[in-house]
Amino acid sequence: MMPISNHQGAAVARRSVDLDSDEALRLLGTVSFGRIVFTRHALPTVRPVNHVLDRGEIVIRTLEGAALTARAQEADDRGVVVAYEADVIDPDTHLGWSVVVTGYARPVTDPEELARYRAMLRPWVSGTMDHAVRIRPDLVTGIRLMTVDRGG
Repeated sequence: MMPISNHQGAAVARRSVDLDSDEALRLLGTVSFGRIVFTRHALPTVRPVNHVLDRGEIVIRTLEGAALTARAQEADDRGVVVAYEADVIDPDTHLGWSVVVTGYARPVTDPEELARYRAMLRPWVSGTMDHAVRIRPDLVTGIRLMTVDRGG
């Protein structure tokens, strides 16, 4: 347990609780922003992106020529190994949750699916984002940071 301070400066104990995969995916579906981690030139690369959770898979839109798009297109049928992280952590109390999904990313190639994802997911950056990448979760982990119950 780690002590933190509340707004009055008093120490408050907190703990980390592991989330099961269902709860972690449920929480992931409540936010639209996260970080994709993949390799580029044999080194880890992290990009902030927005996402949608669709039928248990994470979908992000990408643009032609983007490093992730190229890696996913070059990969075999399984896709390229990636990690995806999203969280909601209060900056004052440091309470909240974090979820990490590890799995394979593959390009979405079906034109009807691409059109559906264009309607569902609005990128935050300018540019033509005509591609989408789908991440199949193989390993889902998460933690909830919460105060220690001192009650009764």
